Parts: sequence; C-alpha cells; structure tokens
Amino acid sequence: MDLYIEIARNAIKGYLIDEELPETTNLPREILTKKGACFVSLHKGDELRGCIGTIMPVCKNIAAEIMYNAAQACLDPRFTPVTKEELNSLKVKVDILSDPEPVGDKTKLDPKKYGLIVKAPDGRSGVLLPDLDGVNMIDKQIDIAREKAGILSDEAIYMYRFTVDRHEEK
Repeated sequence: MDLYIEIARNAIKGYLIDEELPETTNLPREILTKKGACFVSLHKGDELRGCIGTIMPVCKNIAAEIMYNAAQACLDPRFTPVTKEELNSLKVKVDILSDPEPVGDKTKLDPKKYGLIVKAPDGRSGVLLPDLDGVNMIDKQIDIAREKAGILSDEAIYMYRFTVDRHEEK
C-alpha cells in the first residue's frame, strides 16, 4: 500500500476506533523530516464523504499533517461525521501540495494541472484541488473557488496556483 494512503488510513482507523491518532515513530525518516501541506479526501462509492486540508504546512512533518487532515476529514462540516462502520467502504486520497505561486493572469491556469487558491483583499480565501470531475474550464474553477470563499464575482481577488502529488486508493 502507498505510504501516504497507509498513514491516512491508520489515522482514520485510530480516530474512529481508538479515538486517538497513531504514533509516528515507526515511519521512514524522510517522512518525519519533510514538511508539506496536504488534503485528505474520503469517498464512499462515487460520493465525496469528506475533504479537509491545509495550503501551507501547520504540523511538524508531513506524516502529522496527513494524520491531522485525515481525522478532520471524518468531521467535514458539510457532511455527517464518518462512522467506524463506514471505515471499510471508504476510499482515501491524499494530495501533497506544492508551494503556491501567485498568478496574475488566468491564462496561466489549467484546472487539470493546477489547483487554485483565491484570496480577497480582506483575507477570505477558497481552495480547489486540480483535476476534479466536471471542472474543465478555468472560469468554472475560479467561480467554484470564489463561491467556497464567499467572494462575489465583482470583487477583486488574488490568485495562486499549485500542483499536487496525488496518492489514491483504487
């Protein structure tokens, strides 16, 4: 099993069954010294069941970042909390984000290749991962990210793009 998926799965299991996150002591050194932002998405069949992440690292290493976001994805406020009975029916996806880079011109975006962060001058922000079903056009990607942030179409925004290293259960 992919190491990133294994970390996320163990965190979800630990959170749902043991009510605590597992220790990171038995993980490879590289993952305990590397920092990074990530999103963890949970799917049940074709339906999104939870997706939580960070756009900048907030934990001591990427393993802790994945574990924290995996547990939080179980509590995504858009859905009812994930239950331990659902554990075996969930598919897990972990996206490791590159550092965001400012984009002044929307022609530098590509919703299949780049994720998008939009920010209003007052700090509201919205994020959309790349290569999502049904998001093929730049304007649609921008509109969805604006909507997530509560930024109206006539408000000024700053845009940032990022790539992801995607790890996905099949």
